[in-house]
Amino acid sequence: MKKFLFLLLVLALTGESLFAQKAGKDPASQDEGYKFTTIVSLPATPVKNQAATGTCWCFATTSFMESELLRMGKGEYDLSEMFIVRYNYINRIRDNYLRQGKGNLGQGSLAGNWMHVFRDHGMVPDEAYTGLSYGLPYHNHSEMNQFLESVAGIPVKNKKLSPESEEIVNAILDIYLGEVPQTFNYKGKSYTPQSFAKDLGLNMDDYVEITSFTHFPFYTQGVLEVPDNWEMDRYYNVPLDELIEIMNYALKNGYTVDWDGDVSEKGFAYSKGVAINPDLELLNIPAGTDRQRFDRSQDGSNIPEVFKFEKPFPEVNVTQEIRQKGYETFTTTDDHLMHITGIVKDQNGTMYYITKNSWGTDRSPYKGYLNMSESFVRAKTIFIMVHKDAVPKEIRAKLGF
Repeated sequence: MKKFLFLLLVLALTGESLFAQKAGKDPASQDEGYKFTTIVSLPATPVKNQAATGTCWCFATTSFMESELLRMGKGEYDLSEMFIVRYNYINRIRDNYLRQGKGNLGQGSLAGNWMHVFRDHGMVPDEAYTGLSYGLPYHNHSEMNQFLESVAGIPVKNKKLSPESEEIVNAILDIYLGEVPQTFNYKGKSYTPQSFAKDLGLNMDDYVEITSFTHFPFYTQGVLEVPDNWEMDRYYNVPLDELIEIMNYALKNGYTVDWDGDVSEKGFAYSKGVAINPDLELLNIPAGTDRQRFDRSQDGSNIPEVFKFEKPFPEVNVTQEIRQKGYETFTTTDDHLMHITGIVKDQNGTMYYITKNSWGTDRSPYKGYLNMSESFVRAKTIFIMVHKDAVPKEIRAKLGF
């Protein structure tokens, strides 16, 4: 996740206006470019900005849960990302100690980490805990994380996780994020974090994480080996076609999708509002070619037409084998979590997923959203999280839930 921190800081400093995709200027209205027709568009809360942090996992999953509350008829909530993030820092420092200093002390995590904190500590609204106690209007965890990493090494060296060391960690978090409220008032009612979570009515047992890889059997659960899965969550495994079937069924039946995947490819063009998986063989460009070589001409004359994103281009027919090769050659990596809220089709009939990002609203033509093609999603998804009821019954029976 660290690769995005500089970009996110820039996004934070440019300011943002909170409008959803459909409120933004549509590039498809131009004579050239992508022309999208909406198939499904589900309710979501305003786009936020994770800024100079590696906390996309929390912003995406918080947004997903806020859409769940809308779906459940609970109304619109602005939940506190930093409440979850704070306890996640504490959990990973303890995990690092138990791993004798070989744990993951970076800022990245996954959707399951969100659920673990919610179960153990509850939740608060953002107004009760903004996590902005260091004089900045945007999130920046760089200095705080350096202190936490330094402190985390001392118990390992001493072979003792003392109460005092835990107090020091909490003191650092208090200074940078603020003290967690034991009680707070919200809409005229007094809550604790636990009672507020209970009042929301979100049951973490209702949510499942699903992937599609061949190095462990389909219709079983296995551990994904990505570094951010430091809590060793287990994921249901299904064939690739069924993973897409689950996503489509969910969205068409009112359920949004929490998505984790790779956004480091040339085809991921957030500033253009699309993510595509072009068939480079049609350009006679060998797979794995240094994508930066396309950016060396000042006038853009050396950039292939597809990477100008001026119109749709034929994409790779992604098979299970192609997907697995991407994972095992580390070209498909766990980079980023986002929130899928709908489906569109371009002028050629290609399907894309409406995707809510957490990089603010100013650098995307869709005000913080982008459209990821089906080919891109087939190739670059690491896992998804959905409500159990968002999985077709036939697939649920195979998975045993």
